[in-house]
Amino acid sequence: MFSQGRKLADKLNNKLAAVVLTDKNRDYEKILSEYGVDKIYLVENEELLPYDTDIYSIVVMSLINKYKPAVFLYPATYKGRDLAPRLAANLYVGLTADCTGLDINKDGLLVQSRPAFGGNIMADILSPNSRPQMATVRPNVMKINKVKSNSVEVIKEGIKINKNIRRIKIVKRDKEEHTSHIKIENADIIVSGGRGFKTRERFEILHELAKLLNASVGASRAAVDSGFIDKKHQVGQSGVTVSPKLYLNFGIRGAIQHIVGMRNSDVVISVNKDPAAPIFGVSKYAVIGDAYDIAKKLIEKLKELKRSSVSLKNG
Repeated sequence: MFSQGRKLADKLNNKLAAVVLTDKNRDYEKILSEYGVDKIYLVENEELLPYDTDIYSIVVMSLINKYKPAVFLYPATYKGRDLAPRLAANLYVGLTADCTGLDINKDGLLVQSRPAFGGNIMADILSPNSRPQMATVRPNVMKINKVKSNSVEVIKEGIKINKNIRRIKIVKRDKEEHTSHIKIENADIIVSGGRGFKTRERFEILHELAKLLNASVGASRAAVDSGFIDKKHQVGQSGVTVSPKLYLNFGIRGAIQHIVGMRNSDVVISVNKDPAAPIFGVSKYAVIGDAYDIAKKLIEKLKELKRSSVSLKNG
């Protein structure tokens, strides 16, 4: 998000600023300088952890009212999706959710692009009369481009926080265990499957393939809805947005909702028996054939290569 923010700020001839709300500064200026940030608005307070909607909205609204930014972006994480609507309502400004593209038009307005009408079209949304122009941005949809800042100005804000406004108390935290050792949104290689596998049992072959490739397993919404795999593996508009080095997919036809979530992958290899499948439109390599049969043959070939490698080492 900061990489795209840097581009937007340059087009507007403005500074790129980051808001950091934390209990303690952990060299955030050093971290954020790698992404071209010019200044940091830093608020340190023990009440900022754990996250609380009421507290964060008061702090951020105070900063917005004081510094009046032209554009304010939030990550489309569970925190960003919770905080952004509250602030938009309090500030009486517009908010575009889950943007997959951002740009500045000739009039200096933020062009906020997102899927609309069930993902069937891409809409460009403008907020000509409200400031700041606000949007939440889906993770992994924009390429990270590190542009180191020469220096980062840190502006410390001593905003008073009344801890009594906290209405929720966290009593216990349970960490969810993932079946894959790599979270899908962080994976360099993703092996993804669709409804073309027809049954949950046939879909299981992708777990074997992913293990051989040291990859994570993904899925289309159709595969999730069919019960082949849990929703946390779903790639797409209503799932996780990914940008791996390799996106290897089998039996996914390629609805726009899915393509939005994986089109920024470096290399896309698609296997589908339908030559007209939309997924081929964003693929570098296309394989026409049965998803299950080709996945099975690929596993056999990888095992054969692995055995040959072991033999050469022992030879």
